[in-house]
Amino acid sequence: MSGPRHPSAKMRKPPISPYLAEFIGTAILIVVGLSAVSVDFGAGSPVANAIPSAIGRRLITGTIFASGGGLVAYSVFGRISGAHLNPAVTLAFLRLGKIAPDLAAGYVVAQVAGALVGALAVRAIWGGWAHSVDYGATIPGPQGPLIAVAAEAVMTFALMEVILQFMRRPDFARYTPIAASVLVAFLVTVEAPISGTSLNPARSLGPALVGGVFTDFWVYLVGPVAGALAAVFVADRVQAAFVPCAKLFHTDEFACHFHDCVYQGRHQRRFHLRLPEQPEPQHQQEATR
Repeated sequence: MSGPRHPSAKMRKPPISPYLAEFIGTAILIVVGLSAVSVDFGAGSPVANAIPSAIGRRLITGTIFASGGGLVAYSVFGRISGAHLNPAVTLAFLRLGKIAPDLAAGYVVAQVAGALVGALAVRAIWGGWAHSVDYGATIPGPQGPLIAVAAEAVMTFALMEVILQFMRRPDFARYTPIAASVLVAFLVTVEAPISGTSLNPARSLGPALVGGVFTDFWVYLVGPVAGALAAVFVADRVQAAFVPCAKLFHTDEFACHFHDCVYQGRHQRRFHLRLPEQPEPQHQQEATR
């Protein structure tokens, strides 16, 4: 992640709209992730025989699913749209004032459409394997929907907190997709039996529409959104964390379309962090008297 651009730097318009980039990126995420679910857990899949441990297969699935999102973030699609790929993430940046309401609405539509197309592609590619796992639909585990919604909220809070804390540090920002991917892979491994580890309303809605499985679907709307907004509250009000933009990567290649971006455009200014002021050392205070 680079610093602010020089005012004379020439940036061209992206070759595709951010909506289309977000749609394609979300579709890729869903195809990659739900393909892993279908192959690792589908009835008759040789993976189940080769790896009888369910937790081992969840680790593989979570790693593949999370890596798909990370690769999109580093791809040209992510560099154009910011690779939100998740309505909860977009709503969090809306709450922070980093994305305009009309752009946020378009992003959510693109994410849902991408998730639906991705789930349809998984059905076409994996057939019976995908059908046997309801095309990757998420439903609460035996602990019930209340535990599931709490788990989704806590997990999405953790994910959004990682994203915000890495984004606000220029030296660490480029590693945000890696950090988020490691966290998601871990969460899928240990938490999937409780809620399915959605973290993403679009990720749950796509396969639900394809398979017609809407069991306690409210869990996957309320939980991720509540968790993401809680992370924003903590970062903004408690930690006073300055968030420079709603996307990670800024270069001279593409102009940024996000509101109040500190790196490009009319909002360009020196990058800084709102950190608590430290008192001057005692000897410096005495020297100024």
